Order: sequence, then structure tokens, then C-alpha cells
Amino acid sequence: MQSSGVEIRRSRRRRSTLTVFREQGRLVAVVPERLTRRQLDELVPPLVTRFLAKEEQRLVPAGDADLHARAVELADSYLTGRIEGALPCFQVAWVSNQTRRWGSCTPSAGRIRISDRLRGVPRFVGDYVLLHELVHLVEPTHSPRFRELLSAYPQAERARGFLEGFEFAASGSQTDLD
Repeated sequence: MQSSGVEIRRSRRRRSTLTVFREQGRLVAVVPERLTRRQLDELVPPLVTRFLAKEEQRLVPAGDADLHARAVELADSYLTGRIEGALPCFQVAWVSNQTRRWGSCTPSAGRIRISDRLRGVPRFVGDYVLLHELVHLVEPTHSPRFRELLSAYPQAERARGFLEGFEFAASGSQTDLD
């Protein structure tokens, strides 16, 4: 059963709760079997709205303006007070021509480009890549100072692990464990 782009699954075992999740990119709502059509129309849309709002908070911002706003928040949280002076003015944009890098920075121009391969990754991963590129605005190389500034991000190690796994899966590499 479909309801406004949401697949509705009725469950005999479910008595009173409803849940929404994603399965292969589509939204699925699991509801008690006994719910009427009217109850479905009243209960499912607000649940889907809450799910989508939470999902959006967990993912990297989709547009360039939102990506820039997120970069400003990260700079305020992790760089302000740790660098001399203010961060230089910068622009942030999604790009589709980066297949080997997650992001890049041109410090002299204040341009940060983020690979669109990262669209849809968890926010902590996107935040790490953004912060990495922001640090390049003040430390162009991966110097000890660069690593020190980046280490302020508490999920740096977790994000690097995610990116390594993401890259491994995308490469199609097979490992023989025998």
C-alpha cells in the first residue's frame, strides 16, 4: 500500500506504535494492521515529517549556501580562538569533477570545493571534510600545526575510518580472507 510516496506496511504483531525508515532509498511506514484509512491519514504524515527533519539534521547540507553556513558554524566552533586573527573570507561549493579527493582548498582565493561523492554521507563525515579544508585556509600544508588544529574535531578518527571504508567499497576491491 502506498500513501503519498510512502510505502505503508501493515503488521499483525504491531499493536500501537508506528515507525518510519528508509529502505533502498524509499520511505516505509510500518503500522498496526487494525488502523483505518482515516487514522493512517492523520498519523503517518506528521511521523514522516519528523523523520525527514531528523534525517536532514544527520546528513551533509545539500545546497552550496547551506554548506557554506555549516562551514561557518564549524569554523566558529573549532577554529575561533585557536588561530591568530580571523579566518579569511571563503566560498564553499559542491563540485562534480573531484573523483580522487573528498575536498580541495585554494587558500589564496579562499575557495573550498567539496566532492559531490559526499552528498548523503552522515553529517559528522561532511563536517570533518569541511573542517579539513577550512584549516587549509590558515595552514596550507599538512604540517604539525595543521594536524593540531584538525584534532580539535572530536569525531576526526571516526570520520577518517568512514571515508576509508567508503573508498574501499567504491573501489570494488575484494579481499580474500582464506
